[in-house]
Amino acid sequence: MTTRPRLTILAVLLTILITSHLAPAQSVTPPKLSVHWEELTAADFREGIHRSQGTCLLPFGILEKHGPHLPLGTDLLDVRYAALHAAEKEYAIVFPEYYFGQIAEARHQPGTMAYSREIQLALLQETTDEMARNGCKKVIIVNGHGGNESLLPYFAQTQLDKPHDYVVYVFDERTPDKGGPPKKTTIDMHAGESETSKMMISRPDTVHLDRAPSESGADQHRQNLPEDVYTGIWWYARFPNHYSGDGSAATLELGKFQMDWWIDAVVKTIRAVKADDVSLKLQNEFYEKSKHPLDTQP
Repeated sequence: MTTRPRLTILAVLLTILITSHLAPAQSVTPPKLSVHWEELTAADFREGIHRSQGTCLLPFGILEKHGPHLPLGTDLLDVRYAALHAAEKEYAIVFPEYYFGQIAEARHQPGTMAYSREIQLALLQETTDEMARNGCKKVIIVNGHGGNESLLPYFAQTQLDKPHDYVVYVFDERTPDKGGPPKKTTIDMHAGESETSKMMISRPDTVHLDRAPSESGADQHRQNLPEDVYTGIWWYARFPNHYSGDGSAATLELGKFQMDWWIDAVVKTIRAVKADDVSLKLQNEFYEKSKHPLDTQP
């Protein structure tokens, strides 16, 4: 009397076993990893390097006056906002706050941290070397500060001085040159309409828009030299208040457009760098040939 129920149970179990065996395998979503270098455990960092294909971001800001209405760390806060949001879309590990750049022209303003040229280059080299030692074989420096526009290409060029087992990439675009809400101002180089608008997106709690008109951001034209003659005092001659433009013209709409553009541009850069399998090969070829320049054939 018990044979039939036992056979029925066995048949059901066999059906379940066969069905589960033939069912298509379910894709397993990899666990979410923080993009913040400092938030990862050692084991997660190892996984992050693997997942990012050795691609790491070094967002480069500064500490300097930004008109009367924005925080000293505006460049640092903005570039990290863009880099972190980009890394969330295309995974990369983002290095902690870095602000050891060129800002000699603002030494007369309170709160400025202006490091010597020797420290700037030495610390940046040590930092990228250490990043590479930890698996970051593709280091993307995302520049957030106009005063670094000469420093960073020069630093990248100096990587040819001696062999490195990694590549330094410099991405230095912060503001789109067209599109988006029309701007109200023509002078907009520092703490003006664009930069203030972006800060209204990245850290609105630090923006004091009511203070923006309290100082002049006009070009004071205190030098009379040809445009192709450069002096280090040019910025102070034109904008001694360390303010260029009118931050009171800022809008959330402009800030969102420009910040979304910036994030998207960094995402595209990360993807391009991940796909780059040529630069390191060419570096190594160059290093080898530079040992024996007389053997280089035309």
